Order: sequence, then C-alpha cells, then structure tokens
Amino acid sequence: MKSTLVSAVLLAVTLSMGVYAGDTASQAKSTTKNQTSSQKQHQIININTSSIEQLVLLKGIGESKAKAIVEYRESKGKFKNIDELINVKGVGPQLVEKNRAVLSL
Repeated sequence: MKSTLVSAVLLAVTLSMGVYAGDTASQAKSTTKNQTSSQKQHQIININTSSIEQLVLLKGIGESKAKAIVEYRESKGKFKNIDELINVKGVGPQLVEKNRAVLSL
C-alpha cells in the first residue's frame, strides 16, 4: 500500500514539474520578446551608416524599404537631414514622423 502511495506521489510530482518547466520556458520567451521590442524602441538608428538589418528595426520599415534607403544613400550620398528620407521610394512623411525620435544622422 505504501509503495503504491509513494509511486502515485512521485508520479504527481514528476508530472507537475513538467508543467512548471513548460510554463517557465514560456515566460522566458515572453520576457525575451518584450526585451527585444523594448530595444527596438530605444535604439538610435543612424540613417547614414546603419545596415539593412538595423534599418528594419524602425517602425514600418521592412527589408525592401531598408534596401531602398541604403541604395538611395549609396547613389545620392549621405542624408543631410532626416526629412530627406521622404525622397526614398516607399517612405513618406508619416513614416518619418513615427521614427523621428530614434533617427540620427
């Protein structure tokens, strides 16, 4: 009788540990995702030197717009002011305003 009770308790503990470990892993992923999101919002992006990978951190900028920014910069030279970004195909005044706080030259 005692061995059955001990076995049942051990089984219950083992199963609950698996559930707890899964919950912890889920929380860790959520925390990492929130930190990455926070980093995106606070990282300063220099439009004259940033890579495509860095430019895609901007709100509303995907890989194609990031490539267009780099191509514009390579063909026309460095940006003289942040508002010059609107000359890049696909980048409008609203997109510049959304990101103005994190943009630099």
